[in-house]
Order: sequence, then structure tokens, then C-alpha cells
Amino acid sequence: MTISDFELDSRLGPEPVADGTKQASATARLKRLLYNPSARALFFQILLLVGAGFLMFGAVNNALVNLEQRGIATGFDFLGQTAGFGIGMTLIPYDETYTYGATFVVGLLNTALVAGLGVALATVLGFLVGIARLSKNWLLSRVAAVYIEVFRNIPLLLQILFWYTVVLQTLPSPRNSLSFADTVFLNVRGLFFPALEFYSGAVWVGISVLVGLLGVVAIHIVSHRRQCKTGHPLPAWRLSVFIMVLLPLLAFIFAGKPIGIEYPELKGFNFRGGIDVMPELFALLIALSIYTAAFIAEIVRSGIMAVSRGQTEAANALGLPSVSVLKLVVIPQAMRVIIPPLTSQYLNLVKNSSLAMAIGYPDLVSVFAGTTLNQTGQAIEIITMTMAVYLMFSLLTSLLMNIYNRKMALVER
Repeated sequence: MTISDFELDSRLGPEPVADGTKQASATARLKRLLYNPSARALFFQILLLVGAGFLMFGAVNNALVNLEQRGIATGFDFLGQTAGFGIGMTLIPYDETYTYGATFVVGLLNTALVAGLGVALATVLGFLVGIARLSKNWLLSRVAAVYIEVFRNIPLLLQILFWYTVVLQTLPSPRNSLSFADTVFLNVRGLFFPALEFYSGAVWVGISVLVGLLGVVAIHIVSHRRQCKTGHPLPAWRLSVFIMVLLPLLAFIFAGKPIGIEYPELKGFNFRGGIDVMPELFALLIALSIYTAAFIAEIVRSGIMAVSRGQTEAANALGLPSVSVLKLVVIPQAMRVIIPPLTSQYLNLVKNSSLAMAIGYPDLVSVFAGTTLNQTGQAIEIITMTMAVYLMFSLLTSLLMNIYNRKMALVER
């Protein structure tokens, strides 16, 4: 029986592809991969990461070897050792028997206090000066312009030293303090004002405040939705003030008045009781706020000027008063221009707070990267932790401002 050529070919299978054809196909695939922008970008990014990793590993390994040869201990065990030194201002309980870890927390909280208060004060002052800069009142506009040009062109360190050594150090002694209504006292030792004292049942007042805040948020949400549907909003601010006053007041009365006031009193050579703002904190806050507010004022001015003049004219044609035009029309649109550079000023303020060690304010740099470093010698660990804290503050500030920026940005349809 004879097998045809067709049957023979089918049994033997397909004819094998030549080696030259395979090589040509592989070369074509390689060329497509090399000329692919995404593939090239991924390759170079991986190469860069590998190179950076080798450099980092080499630097860390070299540092560890050198430290070991010199008999210098490494690690974070020192955080559990007793510090043995006091700190002039603490927001948490602390004394000489606490550990170096506690000094880190104290410095961290003191830095956060300066940064938070500085951002709030600089924002309020900057917006006021920026709006005054555009005022039709010639005198007010010129005063705002002089303020901006003077304070933003003097180095911040000199301003801190000026307020601390020239202004605050010339204040009277505690016995001759400047008094405001016999409750607030200002002298060379600092600013003293009354503090709240909490007794049993004060937690109910705190709960009422939280409930009031939730009620305020709910009122504003309902008012906004009603305005979108009908064009007539609720009197949200009046209702908010009513709730925030009425609820805590009722809780205060029914809980037996569990909150008192502690007034500062002169005892010996200084005041005792109340809240004491040390002169170093006072000088630092004034200098940081005034300096940063000068830059914020220019940002606010440029943002307002970026709003089309037709928007203002249209609002005036509707009969809106000047304050309402600024609040409801100009500022909301200007914020889209203001927020990005405003974020940079907030970041600068947080980082500039490290200049506090020049006047002895116990911030993170002074307490942890200063005294703790001198006593322990753990330079790498302490400096790394300090840099990580400032990086965390900066990233958190950027995150919050970016969230607010996305909320204020125009959404394209």
C-alpha cells in the first residue's frame, strides 16, 4: 500500500522554522522593546533605584564599620536611659527622672505648638494685610505696603532676636507687670492669663461641645443643599452660634458647674497659676507670624487681583454690599490661586521654627538635637529622628492643603 506525499507530510508534522527566521523575529521584538518609551523609562527607573540602593547600603555599612572601630554604640537603646536634665516648658508631665524618649516627645510637642499657632496667626494677619493692601483708602494701603516691604526683607533670625532681646527684655519686672483687667499680666518673665479648671462632671460639658460641633456641620450641610434647590439658605451662622452657646451652657448648669477659672497670682518673685507663656515662645510666635504674614499678604493680593473684574462688577450690579462681594464672590475664586503658594509658606514656617534654639525655646532641635545629642553622642540616630519629624510635619501639611485645594478647584465637565 502506497502512502501519498500529502499523508506523509501530515504524519511528519509541520516543517520546522529556520533558525534565521527565529533570530529575525527575536531581533524585531528586541528593537520594539528598545524603541518603546514606556519600557525604556521603566528600565532606567529600575537602574536608578538599584544604584541608589547600592549607594545607600554602602554609606550605611561604612558608617557602621567606622562607628564600631571607634567603639561608639549604635541603636536606639539610649531612648530608655534617664535624661537627667530639666526643660523650661513642657506640655506633658516631665522632670529630670524621665528618659531621653520623653525629651523627644516634649520637643516634638513644643515644635508642633509653635508651628500650629504660627500658621493660624500668620494666616489671619496675612489675609488682613493683603486685603488692606488693595483698599481704596490711601493711608491704609500705604501702611500695608510698608509693612510687607519691611518685614519680608529683614532676615527672620534678626527679627526673632529683636523681639526677644530688644522688646521683651525691656518689659517690667513681675511686681510692676502690665495688667489688663487684673486678669492678664505681661512682664519680663512672660505672659500670664487665666486657665480653666475642670472638676467632676466636666466630661458632660465636653460631650455637649462635640454634639454642638456635629450640629453645626449638619446645619451647614442642610443650608447648602437648600440653597442649591431653592436659592434661599438657612441662617446657618446664627443657628450655629445659638447651638454652640446653648448646649454647653445647659450642660454646664445641669452638671453642677464643673468648670472653674484659675487666675494668675503674684507669689514671691513670679506669678503662679493660670497659663504662663514664656517670653521665648512669645517672641518666636510674634516673629514667625509677622514675617510669614508679609509673604501671605502678597499671595492674597495677587490671588484677589487674578479674579476677573467682571465678577466684582456683576456682584455690585446685583446690589451686594462690598463685604458680601469680597466674602461670597472674590475670596472663593481667589482661593484657587492662593492655596498652592500658601502651602509653600506654611512649609517654610514649620521649618523656620527650628530657629527657636537661637533664643533658648525648648523645641525639638534645641532639646533633642541639642542637649540630648551632647549627652549621648548618638548623632546619627538623633539627627535622623529630627529630620524625620520635620519631614512628617511637611508631608502632613502638604497633604491637608492638597485635599483642600482639590475641594476648591474647578471640576471640568
